Order: sequence, then C-alpha cells, then structure tokens
Amino acid sequence: MAEQQSLTFANVQAAFGGENFQAHASEIHGVLTGIISSGFAFEDEGYLPIINDLFNNGEGLGKNLKDLIKEIYGNIWQAMLDANFTFQMLVPDDDEAIVERGTALSLWVQGFNLGFGLQKQNKDKMPEEVEEIIRDFADIANLSNELEEDEETEQAYFEILEYVRISSQLCFAELGNKPETDTSKTIH
Repeated sequence: MAEQQSLTFANVQAAFGGENFQAHASEIHGVLTGIISSGFAFEDEGYLPIINDLFNNGEGLGKNLKDLIKEIYGNIWQAMLDANFTFQMLVPDDDEAIVERGTALSLWVQGFNLGFGLQKQNKDKMPEEVEEIIRDFADIANLSNELEEDEETEQAYFEILEYVRISSQLCFAELGNKPETDTSKTIH
C-alpha cells in the first residue's frame, strides 16, 4: 500500500490548526484506531459525532475537517486489513525532538484507550491478552514527558512505539469487525 502523502503527522496537525480544531493529530488517530480495533463496523459513520463531541464541543465539523477525518479513518481500516501489517501510527517523524514524539505517543495511546473504551463498554468480556494491552497502554500514557535526548531514550521510544503498533493490530485481529465485502472497492 502506498502511504498517502497528505496523511503525515505534520500535514494532519497543520490541517487541524487551519480549521481551528484544537486537537492533536496523534490523539485523534489513536481514538479512531481504538474505535476500529474494538469492533466498530466499517460502514458505521458514528465515529464522526464521537470525534465532534470529544474534540469540538459538539460544534459541528466543517467539510474539510470531516473529509480529513474520513480519510484518516479509511486509511486506518485499509492498513488494519492489509495482510502485510502496514499499519503505522500517526506520530511526529524521527527527526522531531524526543519530547515531542514521546508526548504524541502518550496522546496516541490515551486516544486509543478512549476510543476502545467508548466502543467496547457494552460488549462481552475481552480476551485476556487484549485486557493486558489496554493496561499496558494506560501505563504508557502516563510515562514521563521529561525525556532525555540520548541513545537509550531513543531505543526505548522505538521499542514502545513498535509494541503499541503491533498491539493495536492484535486488538483489531481479536475484536475488529472485518467487512464481509471486497474491501479493495470500498475503502478509499
């Protein structure tokens, strides 16, 4: 799958700012991934009111913002369904400061747990492995923002980032509501 250029962290964050939408791109991406990974149906557009309520005080999303959020949602679905495990989290690039990347990772897992919890709240008991992931994500969300710019911190960041990436895919594999139809025609 070719990564869509418009869905880089910097571009999405700039688009949110341009729309006067006070949200962090990583957190929105995490919420959408959590919703999807916990069993949200692809066809269900109920994620738009959720994003609107959580991040826009129910003020209504403009067309550009709606389109961008729909694009992010479709991109997450496409990556989750890809047998090559192409899913990537929307976080700042490696050349950004470790503090900024650590903050974005923390916001991403907070968003994931929020979206997951909103969708999962009225479902049956989760598999033990998924419950453990959700607990781990809560711990990751509370990591200190006082990160040192050194090799050890960089290594730890990449290990945690990869754990979160793989774990979110595992949640989707366990609980995701895979479309019955040919997704190559329905996901944009």
